[in-house]
Amino acid sequence: MKKQQELEPSIGSVPDSALRFAGFLSFFDCYGTAPMLVALSLGTSLSFAQAVQLIASYALFYAIGQPIWGILSDRFGRLAILRAALTGAGLSAIASILFTGFIPLLIARSLTGLLFGALYPTLMTLLGDTRTGVERARGLSDLQIYSSLGTTLATLASGAVATYVDWRLVFALPAFGCAAALFSLRKVAEPAHSRAGFNFRAAVRPMNLALYAIVFLEGGLLMGPLTYIVPAL
Repeated sequence: MKKQQELEPSIGSVPDSALRFAGFLSFFDCYGTAPMLVALSLGTSLSFAQAVQLIASYALFYAIGQPIWGILSDRFGRLAILRAALTGAGLSAIASILFTGFIPLLIARSLTGLLFGALYPTLMTLLGDTRTGVERARGLSDLQIYSSLGTTLATLASGAVATYVDWRLVFALPAFGCAAALFSLRKVAEPAHSRAGFNFRAAVRPMNLALYAIVFLEGGLLMGPLTYIVPAL
């Protein structure tokens, strides 16, 4: 009986490695397209302007999904949403490989952005539910480190991979990553979390509105003018 209990996943026993890898994966996919805009345009029937629209649409749906995923994870569970998002993101990434036309590729990348956008907020709430004190701070710090590594590696490598190998590989790697993340979570049980209702008044407090404005400006800079730096170089 004791041996059987040891084999069963405990509530909230989400592996740190799985959380870090999912954070890495989310930002790798988010920032992997911009450095290969020229290669993507040359390797498909897309104009450079259309290739840029893929990033804009991805970023838009990535952002739109954030509050929605938070509400859904409160309703259905953190791990349920994380697994669903990983599954959908992997399939959308595969669809991004199969299409070369503008409209199908735009739809595929928009869905990919919407689903990858679920990972980071769900990971943060998972840490909030399953960690306390110093462990929570360390978990958030590790998550930020691995997310930054994903951004850095995507920025440095995706352009070279698309130019010297194939642009499809940049979209294929996150699909394989989703499969690996799902495998690592296969025996993890849903952690306990409070099911408090959505507090709209708290969401529109003056300080929160100011924070939204700052983040909106930051996102506009990161996904706007800075997108063109690598192709320009």
